[in-house]
Amino acid sequence: MKLTDGEKLILLMLSELYDKLKVNGDTEPDFLRSAIFNDHLWGIRWKYSGIPFEPAEDPPVVREVVDILDMWSFIEFSYAKLDAAQKQALARQAAPLGENPRFEGFDGNNETEHMSTAMFLVNHLDRFQEFKGRSFNCHHPSLDAHRRMLAVFEPLRLSLPTSPLSADSLSRILKEQVHPSHRTS
Repeated sequence: MKLTDGEKLILLMLSELYDKLKVNGDTEPDFLRSAIFNDHLWGIRWKYSGIPFEPAEDPPVVREVVDILDMWSFIEFSYAKLDAAQKQALARQAAPLGENPRFEGFDGNNETEHMSTAMFLVNHLDRFQEFKGRSFNCHHPSLDAHRRMLAVFEPLRLSLPTSPLSADSLSRILKEQVHPSHRTS
């Protein structure tokens, strides 16, 4: 979705009027303000999918973040389904990253667009609610690791639509967090 500067200003002014007059409509002024101020206009189409907006592609960062969140959702779900012996085996196989794997986010200094998109998806569009309440700032570059993990995850995802990943599959995915130049085996 594209909005002119004037249209953004009009929406913001209408949002203020909604608040001031305590209008209880279907549109949420706080959401619209957040979408405008955080430059996530694509989210308006997501939130109000019943409105026949003109067809538009989401920004590439949105698709990538959705894929990363989907992968981590699957990782955390699958890990929770492992028994104690499988968790111990995973901790050894994917050391030091196989013990209680958890999505920590993106680097707030260098991956801000990804971090902001993830926060918007979870906190404003109510997607991936299992990540609600997390900071999404891991304080170190993570995007390359997420991309390497996705390269292993995506072929597995196609064959496992709803069942959990095995400990072996989790190990293969989690090991990708380590840059190839730093791997010992």
